[in-house]
Amino acid sequence: MPNAPLLSKITSPRDLDGMSNTQLEQVAAEMRDTLCNLVEARSAHFASNLGVVELCLALHTTFDFLRDRLIWDTGHQIYPHKLITGRYDEFPSIRTKGGLMGYPNPDESDYDLFVTGHAGSSVSTAHGLASGDLALRPNENRWSVAVIGDGAFPSGVVYEALNNIKRDGKRLLIVLNDNKMSICPRVGGVADYLDRLRMNPMYSGLKEEVARVLSKVPLLGDPTERLLAQIKEAAKAGLHGGMFFEDLGVRYIGPIDGHNIKLLRKYLRMVKASDGPVLLHVVTEKGHGFRPAAEDPVTFHAPPVIERDCDRIVSMKKSDGRGYTHVASDAIHAAMAGNDRVTVLTAAMCQGNKLERVRKDFPARFFDTGICEAHTVAFAAGQAKVGMRPIVDIYSTFLQRSFDHIFQEVALQDLPVTFMLDRGGLSGPDGPTHHGVFDLAYLRVFPNMVVMAPGDAADLSPMLDFALQHSSPCAIRYPKAAAIEVAGERAPIELGKAEVLREGPDGAILCGGALLIDCLAAADRLKSEQGLDVTVVNARFIKPLDTQTILPIVERSPFVVTVEEAQLAGGFGSAVLEACCDAGVSTANLRRLGIGDHYVEHGDREELLADLGLDAAGIARACEELAGSPAANLAG
Repeated sequence: MPNAPLLSKITSPRDLDGMSNTQLEQVAAEMRDTLCNLVEARSAHFASNLGVVELCLALHTTFDFLRDRLIWDTGHQIYPHKLITGRYDEFPSIRTKGGLMGYPNPDESDYDLFVTGHAGSSVSTAHGLASGDLALRPNENRWSVAVIGDGAFPSGVVYEALNNIKRDGKRLLIVLNDNKMSICPRVGGVADYLDRLRMNPMYSGLKEEVARVLSKVPLLGDPTERLLAQIKEAAKAGLHGGMFFEDLGVRYIGPIDGHNIKLLRKYLRMVKASDGPVLLHVVTEKGHGFRPAAEDPVTFHAPPVIERDCDRIVSMKKSDGRGYTHVASDAIHAAMAGNDRVTVLTAAMCQGNKLERVRKDFPARFFDTGICEAHTVAFAAGQAKVGMRPIVDIYSTFLQRSFDHIFQEVALQDLPVTFMLDRGGLSGPDGPTHHGVFDLAYLRVFPNMVVMAPGDAADLSPMLDFALQHSSPCAIRYPKAAAIEVAGERAPIELGKAEVLREGPDGAILCGGALLIDCLAAADRLKSEQGLDVTVVNARFIKPLDTQTILPIVERSPFVVTVEEAQLAGGFGSAVLEACCDAGVSTANLRRLGIGDHYVEHGDREELLADLGLDAAGIARACEELAGSPAANLAG
């Protein structure tokens, strides 16, 4: 840990009480140095956390969040909050297995209320907290505070909340953290509106003075006075940039400098002395205090490990490996080059999905909708209806936010929308909010939907080619992992056809997804250590399932293990069991390997797979147990 004489002594926000603004600025500097030291050890969310240091300190020195309520949206800007809420000593463990989570976590601290890894829901949850406190504790004057970024602000659920908070949003504060960014530069009309608010030349002492004078103009009844009142209201509209919020019943204050602790505390005290709901517009700089991050906040959103010399990058340890995301991006680019009806839609994840080259080469057919996944899917349905072939490229965990639109606008209409689900499976250090482990279950329930899971990187591009020729909706899920390919000649991609890579009489491993390499390694291990010669199947299609290939294997094999990097409930193994049940095939010899009825914590993907028994050793161990079981011997 860095030298932090003030920060290291803070065990709770109450230790900040009585500190001068100068001392708080010193704490802010020590917090930034601690954040910089963290990314010298591992990849972590960085630029966003540098941008909220002063805001975090101002909030905690104005409110008591053991009584009051605080929601960070999204939670990846939680690091400064963790540093002053009793977790400084544990901070070096963040995003490691068994260490602090990189998002809010109520199991770690009473200062964390929700595990928030997705964007946009903070206003709704804070409104619920405020409403509940008002009903249960009307005299306790508790405040609920939602800190939401301008990138998350266009999310549809935000406006559903704003439409309702006028009624019972008393003592509700929305802090709009405006840094002109989400992960990538934000897009859309809301971004333009916030730009106009921030750049309003009337925001000054003159604006406040004019507003003060106008406040003295009476609203009376004769024509002259009515005209004067109309002039007053028109002037207010021109001077008050936040009229949109005011018209919804939310008092707008700002914009103010989000890096001026004294000013922030002044305005927060003003808010606390009033009744809500209030929106405080705070302007911050993503990456503030570390020049390279401020100049390139996209790269420094979650950078690889860096080596620095004060405010200068000495080196940046970039991964040499090519991942599934790169393969998917290249396949999308090739598809768009070959067919001018193909479009790609992403929800503020251009960089995460490696789509920069696609955006550059095909700007007219690239659509970044912002953090608005539901709109993205419905938008894609409209494109498909008129003859386009849209590809919706979104992280698996974020696509589930558009579940209803996948159902109503896409699957029900049988429209050829292709879903590319990045981070399908365990996402590693991001933890349970980001693990894409529910997609197989929530997609295979829909009629008309084709669900594919490449066994290795070689499957991915042909699957996209297939999807873009298919007349119904298709989904392709792939992991955040190195793009490894199985050696040898491969079968072509055909609807509902599995690929048998190895045949053996002693058992079978059925793989639904990108753990195929581990399944083959497990088969090698069984052969060399136990003398067991097993069949290995790359299912490829989760739906429709290749029952012609799989059911005979289940019938004749002494044991069968299904393997998937997904929830067992409703997943690939469940599909196999359902097919066996419908066909009257016994499953006494079958075991499903996957993720049970629990959430998986954060850690390196390889560590998590090993813990779950989904690595080569775990798969082989399950096969050995079945091979030695009475059920397996009976089946043999």
